[in-house]
Amino acid sequence: MSQIREEVLSANLAYVENFGDKAQLPMPPGRHFTILTCMDARLDPAKYAGLAEGDAHVIRNAGGRASDDAIRSLVISYKLLGTREWFVIHHTDCGMETFTDSIIRDLLASSLKTASVDATGWYDTGDGPGSNEGEFIDWLTISEQKKSVVTDVQRIRSHPLVPRSIPIYGYIYDVKSGRLVEVPEATEIGKAS
Repeated sequence: MSQIREEVLSANLAYVENFGDKAQLPMPPGRHFTILTCMDARLDPAKYAGLAEGDAHVIRNAGGRASDDAIRSLVISYKLLGTREWFVIHHTDCGMETFTDSIIRDLLASSLKTASVDATGWYDTGDGPGSNEGEFIDWLTISEQKKSVVTDVQRIRSHPLVPRSIPIYGYIYDVKSGRLVEVPEATEIGKAS
């Protein structure tokens, strides 16, 4: 067993010992909202948004982007579980700003080993084989944070399965301060009507 796996299972045993009455939490989130944010390990939505277990849905993916799957989860969150407000939260210093679709496609075509990055950019450190399957994925990379938040809120707002009654707020989490900084243009686009 790997050390990481042992640590995770040990932490789980400690968690189970103090699980208390969490089995009684209802399925719908108690505070009726959802956060769509990045998978970056530096972001802890429970802490930066003051959440306890059972409070809100948190949907995470690379970049916190409004992918088809993220919108699927948002729609389920509203339609079946009653959330009434949504937050799209990207963050500063996001890894999705460090490459383009072309770069990741080339890296994957070259090798499936983990790539490295230095001052000259991304490069492969392992030998092939690679795969051209990356050509068929929209990687939803980010060229500018505010613009990507606006784009994602606009995509969600204009989706035919998203009711106009749900407000969608746009924010950027600052990884240096922990502060949520509103993107007013995104929040304006996301206004409920």
